[in-house]
This record gives sequence, structure tokens and C-alpha cells, in this order.
Amino acid sequence: MTLDIRPSGSLDRRDVVAELLKDRGDLLLVTGLGSPTYDAAAVEDHDANFYLWGAMGGAAVMGLGLALAQPEKPVLVLTGDGEQLMGLGSFATIAVKQPPNLSVVVLDNGHYGETGMQTSHTGYGLKLPEVASACGFTDSVEVEDMPGVQALRTRIHGNAAGPRFASIRIAPILPERVLPSRDGVRIKNRFRDHLGL
Repeated sequence: MTLDIRPSGSLDRRDVVAELLKDRGDLLLVTGLGSPTYDAAAVEDHDANFYLWGAMGGAAVMGLGLALAQPEKPVLVLTGDGEQLMGLGSFATIAVKQPPNLSVVVLDNGHYGETGMQTSHTGYGLKLPEVASACGFTDSVEVEDMPGVQALRTRIHGNAAGPRFASIRIAPILPERVLPSRDGVRIKNRFRDHLGL
């Protein structure tokens, strides 16, 4: 099989994240390295946001641990294609554990945004939803329009069985960075306080 460069998505990343976090209720959020963190902070620097400033490839497994520890709350991992490609093994672990409250959403622009916009594997045609399905995710989709984002938001916030995976095709643009705190201890303590721990 030969992978060819695929056309970029057209959705605005900030509009997508604002829609996913709208009326978030008790949703817990883990963001991957780079732009997904800036996108979430641009919507709201919420006490239930856990920003991963490092640990590239670790967002999905961090979300898994949180989903298992907080089974009554919906957990959303919001990351990019480059970060998720570094953590493909997490798909298998998540599928084995089958946390019904976990959603992993990749903002897929087909590029490594933090290192110079080189074409990523998804830009060459790799389809992360197919990888997630092959590993055993119960719900795995590719989203290319805002009605699809709205439908995904309903599944993330609702009681649909998971784990869920979605790759959202966004435009390869880099909006201005909105930087939340980089103080890991502060982020951890704020998140623990939010959970009443």
C-alpha cells in the first residue's frame, strides 16, 4: 500500500474546540502537547483542564488513568495527530480496558505543528480512526464538518458506551498561542482540588 499526501481539512481548530467544550458540565479534560493546550486555554482556563506540557505521546494513557479513577465523569483527551502518532500503543491498552467514559479526540491537520509544519503520517494518508477500530475502540470516526463535531460533542457528554475515538480534520493553520500556566505542580493541585481530593 502506498500512502499519498491527502488534502488538508478545512475546520477552524478554535471553533472545533469551543464546540466540544460547550456546556461541558463535569467533563474532565486532558490536553496533549502544544496547540490543543493553547486551543483549550483559548476557550477557558478551566480548573478541570489538565495540560500536558511534556510527555509527548502520553495524553491518551493519561486520560485512560483518569477515566478509570473517575468512572462517573466523562473524560476527554484532546490532542494532535503528531502527539497521538507518538502514542499509538495507547490505543491497544485503552481498548483492552474499555473505559466507557473516555473519549480521545485528535485535531488532525496532517502536520507536526510544533516542529515546523512537516507533513505527518496522517498527512500522507494514515487514518487514525482505522487504527483505533482495529485495536478495539467501540466508536471510531473521522469528522470533517461542524455538524459532525456537534454530534461528537453529544456522544462525549452523553452516556454512549465508549471508548470513543475521533479524528477531526482541521485546517493546517497555527493561531496565536494562548498559554495557560506551565507550572506542573499548580496544574496538578488545581485539578486535584477540582476533584475534591
